[in-house]
Amino acid sequence: MWIRAPYLLKIVCLVYLAIVAVKFTKAQNNQSPEERAVTFLSTEVPRWFSENDCYSCHNNGDAARALYTAVSMTIPVKQEVLRDTTNWLRRPDIWDDNATRTEFSDQVLSRIQFSGALLTAIDARMIEDQAPLLVAANLIATTQKDDGSWRLDSSGSIGSPVTYGTALATWGAMNVLKRVKSSEFSTFIAKGEQWIREFEVNTVIDAAAVVLALGLSTDDEAHYQRQECLEIFLKGQAPSGGWGAYLTTPTEPFDTALVVLALSGLLDTPILTEPSLDHRELLRLIVEGRAFLLSEQLDNGSWVETTRPSGQRSYAQYISTTGWSTLALLATVDIPATTIKTIR
Repeated sequence: MWIRAPYLLKIVCLVYLAIVAVKFTKAQNNQSPEERAVTFLSTEVPRWFSENDCYSCHNNGDAARALYTAVSMTIPVKQEVLRDTTNWLRRPDIWDDNATRTEFSDQVLSRIQFSGALLTAIDARMIEDQAPLLVAANLIATTQKDDGSWRLDSSGSIGSPVTYGTALATWGAMNVLKRVKSSEFSTFIAKGEQWIREFEVNTVIDAAAVVLALGLSTDDEAHYQRQECLEIFLKGQAPSGGWGAYLTTPTEPFDTALVVLALSGLLDTPILTEPSLDHRELLRLIVEGRAFLLSEQLDNGSWVETTRPSGQRSYAQYISTTGWSTLALLATVDIPATTIKTIR
């Protein structure tokens, strides 16, 4: 029986598309969780500017930071994926003129998020000139509050992947100022350090931010504050291995990613003299937190957005949640999943 040409062409096209779909699925299955996350972000990061003609803190800040980190680790990212973002980050002098169309808009926070992406772009050697970092640091320094913190329009909230919260914003700001290594920022850094040491930590996200901000400091105040944070991590971990915003709230990818990032910075350091957390226990928390993130990763490489309250829909939170979760996986990629069997 003869098949008319139009129908034959249609059948050929459908068969071709089916073959392409199968090959794409196989390619995804052959990727590591980190590679799948990077593949997803490689599509999403450049989309925002192309569709909205502006730059966002979620796509070109948090998510781009994950891609630059991947580049530093020699995970393939096509050059064109980050071209627009890189050109944008080179110009801190025009960041405040960005015509954002996002559901969240905070000038102080956008400076911190873009500066964080700029730092990772420099680390990835995709931006060689250090001059933009000095400009960015000056922008950040001028917005420090008298108490040493960086408070945002959304500071009354617990904080989220997009809105950060005071403690996480303060860590982000200080991280930039410290990297400039200029004496002109020493007073700002000192005030920020003191605020971190005196800050009353009540939530998981704040505990993670404080541990990140304290870094490897060994003074008595840092030791006490870190100890308080580690106790929150120990008490707040759910049986699934993840953490929520508070000790008793449901687990979320963002909160878990922050804890994993904070704890991974303590591996193989003298900080492990903390009495409540030896190396074995620290490793357990990290491995179980990472396992939770892997269990929550979607087939396309992303994670469901963490929102406040939970269960809401938000593209901005979706992209930033995936950015933070990707950063946590990249930070712990050298810890094999089988390690969990040896530490229980």
